[in-house]
Amino acid sequence: MHKSTMQLVLIALVAATPLAAQGGGGMGGMRMGGDPTAKVTGSGTLPTGWMMRFDPQRGGRIPAPTEISFVTMGGGFHVNGGPAAIYYNPKDMASGVYGASATFKQAKSLQHEAFGLFIGGSNLQDSTQNYLYMVIRPWDGAVAIEHRSSNAAPTKLMAMTPDAAINKDSPTDGSATNTLMIHVAKDTVHFMVNGKLVKALAKSDLGGAMTDGQAGIRINHNIDIHIDGWSVKK
Repeated sequence: MHKSTMQLVLIALVAATPLAAQGGGGMGGMRMGGDPTAKVTGSGTLPTGWMMRFDPQRGGRIPAPTEISFVTMGGGFHVNGGPAAIYYNPKDMASGVYGASATFKQAKSLQHEAFGLFIGGSNLQDSTQNYLYMVIRPWDGAVAIEHRSSNAAPTKLMAMTPDAAINKDSPTDGSATNTLMIHVAKDTVHFMVNGKLVKALAKSDLGGAMTDGQAGIRINHNIDIHIDGWSVKK
């Protein structure tokens, strides 16, 4: 990461005072005592052009960038966290009709934690952050859709719901591979897993969430995962 970009991230982390959890259960940044955040030692840098935003943390603590590892690996990226966060490249802005997609490969079970994609992001480095996201939980094959607005708890547009489209953890080693897509049509947003529709929501049912804006990746805490094929295309 260039020095100027790193400074922006650090400034944003200080400015973004946490007020509430990102979400309940396995979807939040505020961790309870029985679910401690794993200790990860990263370099403190991100791939060129990428930025991040940590979820609110218990007690208002602001994590350090070294508490996650997000690196270029092969033709994709590998994330090992630490605290939950969103990751994005400012060049991945989209509007109108488009699709954001990526393939997530886990080598072991991630238990109750979830990961996925977000779209429609705006003001991601301050207290008025706003984005729409879908995450999956291969542990039990569930999917959820939420709208994040400001530092308040997100609005659940679809609570964690089992869906046969999700490839669950392997019974032998916990591995799983899933391809996610959020496709924005003229009046509807399609949430897809492994080429299958898991939910379609009219734009009027998004609770005020926008679809034009920043697209990126959402990774909950304590997740070690590889990401291939990240793209935002018309």
